[in-house]
Amino acid sequence: MRILLVGASGIVGQAVAGALAPHHELIRAGRHSGDVRVDLTDMASIERMYAQVGQLDAVVTAAGSVHFGELVNTTPAQFMSGLQDKLMGQVNAVIAGIAHLRDGGSFTLTSGILAEEPIKQGTNATTVNAAIEGFVRAASTELPRGLRINAVSATVLTEALDAYGPYFPGFEAVDGARVGQVYRRSVEGVLTGRVYKIWE
Repeated sequence: MRILLVGASGIVGQAVAGALAPHHELIRAGRHSGDVRVDLTDMASIERMYAQVGQLDAVVTAAGSVHFGELVNTTPAQFMSGLQDKLMGQVNAVIAGIAHLRDGGSFTLTSGILAEEPIKQGTNATTVNAAIEGFVRAASTELPRGLRINAVSATVLTEALDAYGPYFPGFEAVDGARVGQVYRRSVEGVLTGRVYKIWE
């Protein structure tokens, strides 16, 4: 399969690449590195990326940032940043990518445990992740040509504890290798409209 992985250099992206690269032709995309460059906040950049890579069997998005901070001190611009980046970046990657996926191809998006388990200073993240999961469930009913779409929702990765551990007190971490295998299940499987949870 020809698979486009957006966000390949991140912690989740590296885990996904480790699971997929031995079995497929993997094209890595990122804002600052990769086989192709893309800014998910810019639809024109997304369209250029697809034009460069050609026809695909699957697209995996493991990119996107959200705003962490106390809600009472969050500005509309800060809140919008998460909506434009992690949410609309992935939504636009799907909308622009439909024409570039072969029949029966798939999209796998990235949400996260905060969709259901809020934390302090994480209102933006919870909003964004929950919206991604709602998009996946609805989009699965409308995609043409047998295309599939799923999301992967992981808890904090062991490899990310140094950076994000303080935000997740009492949360059990999960190894990146396990997370990568769940993305592989989404890509190579048959289900659609699913949110694969790696924390229950």
